[in-house]
Amino acid sequence: MNREMLEMVEVLAQEKNVPREIVFGVLEVALGSAVKKANFPGQDADIEVQVDRATGDYQAWRRWLVVADEEGLQEPDRQEMFSDIHEDYPELQVGDYIRVEVQNINSSGRRFAQDAKQVILQRLRDAEREQMLVEFLARDEKIVNGQVKRMDKGDAIVEIGKVEARLPRSEMLPKESYRPGDRVRAFVARIDRTSKGQQIFLSRTSAEFIKALFAMQVPEIEEGLLEIKSAARDPGSRAKIAVQAKDARLDPVGTCIGVRGTRVNAVTNELGGERVDIVVWDDEPAQFVVSALEPAKVSGVVMLEDTHTMEVIVDEDNLAIAIGRAGQNVRLASELTGWKIDIMTNEEANQKRDEETAKIRGEFMDKLDVDAAVADILIENGISSIEEVAYVPEAELLEIEAFDEDTVKLLRERARTKCLMQDLEREENLRQAEPEMLELEGMDNDLVNVLVSHDVKTRDDLAELAVDELVEMAGIDAERASKLILAARAHWFNN
Repeated sequence: MNREMLEMVEVLAQEKNVPREIVFGVLEVALGSAVKKANFPGQDADIEVQVDRATGDYQAWRRWLVVADEEGLQEPDRQEMFSDIHEDYPELQVGDYIRVEVQNINSSGRRFAQDAKQVILQRLRDAEREQMLVEFLARDEKIVNGQVKRMDKGDAIVEIGKVEARLPRSEMLPKESYRPGDRVRAFVARIDRTSKGQQIFLSRTSAEFIKALFAMQVPEIEEGLLEIKSAARDPGSRAKIAVQAKDARLDPVGTCIGVRGTRVNAVTNELGGERVDIVVWDDEPAQFVVSALEPAKVSGVVMLEDTHTMEVIVDEDNLAIAIGRAGQNVRLASELTGWKIDIMTNEEANQKRDEETAKIRGEFMDKLDVDAAVADILIENGISSIEEVAYVPEAELLEIEAFDEDTVKLLRERARTKCLMQDLEREENLRQAEPEMLELEGMDNDLVNVLVSHDVKTRDDLAELAVDELVEMAGIDAERASKLILAARAHWFNN
């Protein structure tokens, strides 16, 4: 039997194309499983087997893990508490194993051989699949070509050489359908080693797929002369890519389009007619956003760094183009640039500016006790908050022709007094707020200050608000308001 085991190891190693040591490891696991069933029926025994690589002889041990007393026995057939074994095994510590050799192994009979064979075959299939996966990963392929082997609940199981991959229905283009035997090209989206079935997952909808397709069609990308900085897609309909030339002599857009559009058309055809806009990358965010919104013509851009938002102004003729059908153009431009983009007409922009100006004017009149004329002078000179009045260099305020030195000193004194009062009020508000509310994800001290000033001091107070109430109260967007309210309600369900 020992000689037969050694011969089996050699044959399986060659047939399954896996290293000999892996087969020995599988054999030891299989023998351990068979010894457990034959010698310890009804017990969840932990069996360790070692096979002599030269003779085929093997030994088996039953093991118990030594665990700390406070942990208790979670697996009684496999564990012993430290206090129970310390006298008999003084050299062992928590985490060590008690090993007792299994004598008179009941290894005769057809059942023992059958149990061992089943485990060997199963483990070898796993080892063979792992080996093929390792070989596939070594090739480092981003795009693969394969043949659909079968369909599984709408997903396509694709054969790529010796390995199988899964192309989920959600990762196919909207109008695509596949049948067994069809050829398919896709991007390797992820590898899941914990999956028992197909471990390679493909995608035809990811932004990385279109970047990889252009890399195949445009040699300059492989050569490092051109780089695709970002990509955004509405799969099957429209996409945008941002490209940057590393060589000033190279036209990035023309290079990606190719002679008579051959390069971009090859990508479009692979993606079922998906139209691709090629945008020049720009380190200046405002200019990048303007380019990303093409073919719309932009009149002006206001960058709000605090909210990472671009307010883009267009005339009436370009409004529909900038937004796109069902908001597609602005949505893709936002995804491409990483900025939230608000499209508005000149009339809407002027109205918003007037509202902001009126708000600042009112704040100056109220907090500095000045009339509208003085407030407008401050606004016209680029000053938009009482903090600026209080702390900008005095020389800057003295440059305003309408103000003399006494006026500047009076304004600064009033502004600093108001800022001090606001700071004291802010500290008092923070002290009144429930500590747990301060710890909510998405919460900050500025928002807490506003909430407490509206008598919202606890998680329960916040949880009882409607989203629109919080938006109006705090001046935050609806998404953030919704998340905060849900976070505030979480302890209700936990309790």
